[in-house]
Amino acid sequence: MEKKSKPAQRTRSPDGSARDRVDSVDPYGFQRSKDFDYESYEEFMSEYLVVLTRRTIKWSKLLKGKRRVQKNVKLKRYVRKGIPNEHRALIWMAASGGQDQLEKNPGYYQSLLGAQHDPKLVETICTDLNRTFPDNVAFRKTANPCMQKALYNVLLAYGNHNPNVGYCQGMNFVAGYLLIITKDEEKSFWLMDALLGRILPDYYSPAMMGLKTDQEVLGELVKVKIPGVWQTMMDHNVMWSLVVSRWFICLYIDVLPVETVLRIWDCLFYEGSKILFRVALTLIQQQQALLQQAQSLPDVCQNFKQITQGPFVEECHTFMQKIFTEPGSLSIATLSKLRATCRSRISAEEH
Repeated sequence: MEKKSKPAQRTRSPDGSARDRVDSVDPYGFQRSKDFDYESYEEFMSEYLVVLTRRTIKWSKLLKGKRRVQKNVKLKRYVRKGIPNEHRALIWMAASGGQDQLEKNPGYYQSLLGAQHDPKLVETICTDLNRTFPDNVAFRKTANPCMQKALYNVLLAYGNHNPNVGYCQGMNFVAGYLLIITKDEEKSFWLMDALLGRILPDYYSPAMMGLKTDQEVLGELVKVKIPGVWQTMMDHNVMWSLVVSRWFICLYIDVLPVETVLRIWDCLFYEGSKILFRVALTLIQQQQALLQQAQSLPDVCQNFKQITQGPFVEECHTFMQKIFTEPGSLSIATLSKLRATCRSRISAEEH
């Protein structure tokens, strides 16, 4: 019953008190929105900081100042419980294979920046720079240093490194988040390479086949695991791409709260793309009653937006525990099979 009484306590708090204590800019440089609930955030953080402190002590013991880590069962368990911010760059680089690539290719990043640049690539990247995190103080032109320069470099280097992809929308947000965490262009570049090349192949290619496929795969998983919601989608003739493409292309950036997104990325770098499905299925499963109330296509879209907000997604520690229990088993074999089926279906429709 304890949980039920919390919202009532929150509304009784004197207005402005939490606002005075909680900074209007979050630890990652994002300006909090006008309707930000300072009261519930403060309440959540008072509990979450205890968890973070405990995790930090455990991680420090595990790493003992080491710069190298090996993947194993214990590390996976630690990653699922959250990586303290000061160790994120190290673990993401190790888990994704980015560190190996960086060491195998000394000077490669700088050589990409020094190479001949395609004017079209430069123009496309520059168009998106000002649109990247306008609510983040580090990405404003007035910031010193301004993250836009580093973002430009990472995107340009990646476009030169992978000319088949070049640059496409969504990549600016991914690179921006990587820079916020690593504060290092070269590491951000190699993490981009791991994400776009190995973890999420074909998500950002011109045909976006990987992205299209995974949206359909989610539909198939919902059909089996949450049939009521699948039926609602069918009844209103809503394509999955309409409601979840932003979840997948932005890897939940600007969809879920920052702290929750970073916890998702901890697992994404370690366990791969199936994490994106676990998150999507948990969101849908948790709010299936709301989703099934939709009476029209706009209702469906509105409800899908609504399920990514509120205490359930803000309390990232509980949320992350749920993604490993709620959706049930989700093996790589199942995903591979579904991907093959969906991919051939999409190919047939497009030709």
